[in-house]
Amino acid sequence: MSDAAPRRVALIHGFAATPAVWDPVVAELDGVAVACPRILGHGGDAAGVERFDDEVDRLAAELAPEAPWVLGGYSLGGRLALGLLVRHAELFERAVLLGAHPGLQDEGARATRRHADAERARRLEGEGLEAFLAAWDAQPLFERRPTPPREGLEAAGLARALRVLGLGAMPSRWGDLAQIAVPTDYAVGAEDLKFRGLLPRLRNAWPAVETHVVPVADHDVVGCAPGAVAALLRGEPGHASLADASP
Repeated sequence: MSDAAPRRVALIHGFAATPAVWDPVVAELDGVAVACPRILGHGGDAAGVERFDDEVDRLAAELAPEAPWVLGGYSLGGRLALGLLVRHAELFERAVLLGAHPGLQDEGARATRRHADAERARRLEGEGLEAFLAAWDAQPLFERRPTPPREGLEAAGLARALRVLGLGAMPSRWGDLAQIAVPTDYAVGAEDLKFRGLLPRLRNAWPAVETHVVPVADHDVVGCAPGAVAALLRGEPGHASLADASP
């Protein structure tokens, strides 16, 4: 490992997965202490969490005793990680965000997304976990990824996560990006066209962020390219087979 190798890494998984999704990444972080907390609705106890930032603060309380950390977050976990950088920056020395949306600024768009996630939650509760996950995995943005580990997931929990942690329920962080002092790498998959399209706006709003595009990866960079993710967490992006994300 390089001189930049972290001592402790905290990794936050995405929606409809478990902490075990990070196992291939953790295997490449030899000698590093790793925490992979379960997020709301994905097993474990998250009593009292009613809003998106309640979950951000709950995760911060869980991580605080062993701080500082290098923070990693993917998709929904990346959105929670972004909230941690805004609300609890003192806990982190560096961060790696993977396919993390900074939030919806327009209230109309937020309301539309909340309605869509509420419909997904009702369908999940009505049709059951297996049918919902089959439809979720069939989305084009997951064309390359392996099926993530899902042991212990339940329909009721995922439905709660959709209602409380959905993109429409998340406070917009766009106005906070320029004030984030924690050094941060932001990576997207080369085949994730939606999030690649966000990169110019992200760099404009967050001049200090380092952006990367991971070849042969869709939205799920963790599943498609664990070696590249591990290199970013070690502070070795040059070893990650990353494409230049400059305009």
